[in-house]
Amino acid sequence: MTPHGTGPLSGLLVADFSRILAGPYATMLLADLGAEVVKVEGPGGDDTRTWAPPVREGVSTYYLGVNRNKRSVALDLKDADDVAAARELARRADVVVENFKPGGLVRFGLDYDTVAATNPAVVYASISGFGSGPGGRALPGYDLIVQAISGLMSLTGDPGGDPYRAGVAVFDVMAGLHATIGVLSALNLRHETGRGQHVEVNLLSSAMSGLVNQTSAFVAGGVVPFRMGNSHPSLFPYEPLPCSDGELIITAGNDGQFRKLCEVLGLPELVEDPRFRRNEDRTANRDELRPLLVERLRTRTKMEWFRDIIGAGVPCGPINTIDQGVAFAEEVGLDPVVTVGEGAAAVPSIRNPIRFSDTAASYRLPPPRVDEHGEEIRRWLATPQEES
Repeated sequence: MTPHGTGPLSGLLVADFSRILAGPYATMLLADLGAEVVKVEGPGGDDTRTWAPPVREGVSTYYLGVNRNKRSVALDLKDADDVAAARELARRADVVVENFKPGGLVRFGLDYDTVAATNPAVVYASISGFGSGPGGRALPGYDLIVQAISGLMSLTGDPGGDPYRAGVAVFDVMAGLHATIGVLSALNLRHETGRGQHVEVNLLSSAMSGLVNQTSAFVAGGVVPFRMGNSHPSLFPYEPLPCSDGELIITAGNDGQFRKLCEVLGLPELVEDPRFRRNEDRTANRDELRPLLVERLRTRTKMEWFRDIIGAGVPCGPINTIDQGVAFAEEVGLDPVVTVGEGAAAVPSIRNPIRFSDTAASYRLPPPRVDEHGEEIRRWLATPQEES
């Protein structure tokens, strides 16, 4: 195959045996940065191809969101020739990423031990729901289940109300990021030793880490957090507050910001009020402070207050819809939307969030059709490597 990547990972070959979200997200990030990613799919393709609506020209936008810059080959692991091709791909790869159930690839000779026997330099990343230990390996790893089991849903929603999931598969995304970090770390060590290793990531461990202050509240402080709606357990004000035409998020995260907020609102007396002098005081007395702030905020619109409050150096922002969020990113110069591919095949996509001064991310291949590059990849795998 002719390599196309030009970024900091140019020259790396990634064999992507993953599907759905965590693995494909990780491999897309690697591909954006120059790696050549071969997406191995079953004959029916990645499950997310059928997760619709919404769609773009008949293709699920879910699938489109995490599969750019990849080549697709459909391999049926029930077919001996296709299994042989998959093994050869893994033998040539710098990186293998998979999210089968732990042990699920052993019977095909595609598990880490078997692959590493012929490719000791391989960095092999496995993503699961609950780890490869005897207690977790058989459990299916869906993000919603992990949101429930981890405790996240117990923190999401109104006090006394029903628990809610987050609006995106947060732990799939976190696990994908952790897998990417693990792969890059192992590649760095390989530069010294010449050997790869097995990198394991699971959604529940990503959740325990990603819940940060909430899990720390329990393990370090013995406190079980609870639902507080949009309020913060350790800061106030740090939540939506109503203005005359809607709510504005205001996050006065320290005493200096609170002082500036009071100045903008015309409430300087609150700064010296002993109930509100320190963050600890404001948090403890939030029920007394909140109505004093709201009374003043309701006198103007959220955008009028936004301009004045942000101008004073206090973080704040309106609650946007997704289209408004994309528009705001454009307004502040982040250029969030890129075009992937050319001509009729081009697809708009969200820019890779990492910026490099010398080796920019590239957007060269639109998300592939099932087996779009199958003939090319099979021909390459059938060619002895020294001649390829």
